[in-house]
Amino acid sequence: MTKKILVLLGSPRRKGNSAILAEQIAKGAKSGKAKVETIYLHGKNIAPCKACMSCQKKGSKGCSIQDDMQEIYLKLTESDAWVIASPVYWFNMSAQTKIFMDRCFALPAYRKNPFKGKRIAIAMTYGDEDPFTSGCVNALRAFQDAYEYTDSPIVGMVYGSAMAAGQIRSNEKVMHEAFDLGKKLVSE
Repeated sequence: MTKKILVLLGSPRRKGNSAILAEQIAKGAKSGKAKVETIYLHGKNIAPCKACMSCQKKGSKGCSIQDDMQEIYLKLTESDAWVIASPVYWFNMSAQTKIFMDRCFALPAYRKNPFKGKRIAIAMTYGDEDPFTSGCVNALRAFQDAYEYTDSPIVGMVYGSAMAAGQIRSNEKVMHEAFDLGKKLVSE
């Protein structure tokens, strides 16, 4: 059976470093015959969660906010695995990525146990030389905590230092790790 992979890009730069890593993961997944779809979160109309709790009420039909997340919820539930890519902005994931993560609170209103068993890959880039001082580890920890809570295994994380657009391509080790992560995402 062909695996469906949904790539969620949380950078305002369509050809930025985190997008390049996500593309490399996608190439690895495609080498394993997966079907890959990419969503650029930056261009989407996604409002922040308003804590109305409508999505958590018995018999809920989903999130009360009618925006572009409605189409993303469907794609999330239909996919076998997610690739979430973000640059580090101010010591954590980008705002686009964080809003997406917050709005996933409503996902259980669309399908019972929608996170259980989803395979997750994370791609992060940062401008500092170090994943600790850059804040990359803050974002990685947030992903680990969220997906452990939802019983969704993180298959792997790739991250590397790159400031200028496209610079991550010169990091052969990280590019290779990203490709291998894509293969691993669909092989098990």
